[in-house]
Amino acid sequence: MKRFKISSLVLLVFVFTTNAQSKKAEDKNAIKKMCGCYEVTFNFAETFRYSNDSLYKPSTTKIAKALEWAQLIEEDKNKISIQHLLQVGDPSKPHIVKHWRQDWIFQNTDFYMFNGDNSWNYEKKSESEVNGQWTQKVFQVDDSPRYEGSATWVHVDGKSFWENTTDAPLPRREYTQRNDYNITVRRNRHEITKNGWVHDQNNDKVIREEAKEDIILAKEKGYNTYIKVDDSKCKAATDWWKENNEKWALVRNKWEEVYARNFDLKLKAKVDNKALYKYLFSEEYTKKEDVNKVIESFVTQ
Repeated sequence: MKRFKISSLVLLVFVFTTNAQSKKAEDKNAIKKMCGCYEVTFNFAETFRYSNDSLYKPSTTKIAKALEWAQLIEEDKNKISIQHLLQVGDPSKPHIVKHWRQDWIFQNTDFYMFNGDNSWNYEKKSESEVNGQWTQKVFQVDDSPRYEGSATWVHVDGKSFWENTTDAPLPRREYTQRNDYNITVRRNRHEITKNGWVHDQNNDKVIREEAKEDIILAKEKGYNTYIKVDDSKCKAATDWWKENNEKWALVRNKWEEVYARNFDLKLKAKVDNKALYKYLFSEEYTKKEDVNKVIESFVTQ
């Protein structure tokens, strides 16, 4: 009887481990389906407004289209990193814009959570809190932090999706136009579709002040569709990445060193009246020592 119980326990452990490995492989497959060449439509509209100001002006509805190349730049058993590149302008001679990056880390326990005013609080979670989950870490065009959150990929009824709520900085389309709120509470859903994938968002525009309750100024709907097209349409972007990937590896490596300090992080908005991305987008910054020095000059804690 005792031998039978031990054998049953071994069998249960084997089945559990096999199922977990199968689920993880399914998760990774879904994440990697976001790679490739896509015709993207960005859709954002302010929906509900809660301001008591009679002169309040809502954000204008935005609809924009572009080609976007999502390049797989790193993969190991617990991490997938994808760099996005926009391909815009004249199709015969397109302009390439280094766009956002997303890193997916399995059962990650180290977090930098946005806290307004260009600052991120370091948080350490327990292994039990993130068991089976994937953290999506989203980075700015200069590979500085943006926002991140952890959740479980769900595969059910023929659907594969991941969704999470987290605090984030204002997107460029907002902070260049307004300063009446300082936090975007993002409700992100990434869903793989038969034609590509969808980034579905239901966001709050929040005013946050220390020792006060958050004030929701307005709500926003975002619905970005990524329709897969032949990779050859993004050849200009792939060529650009081949020419520039070594430089941006230096940038990522320096940021990894900063993040590994595991302390609260605050960054300057500008140094000598110039934003970080303007330094790093310059052809002057190609050497490791120059890249390291300029990034460090923006880190205040």
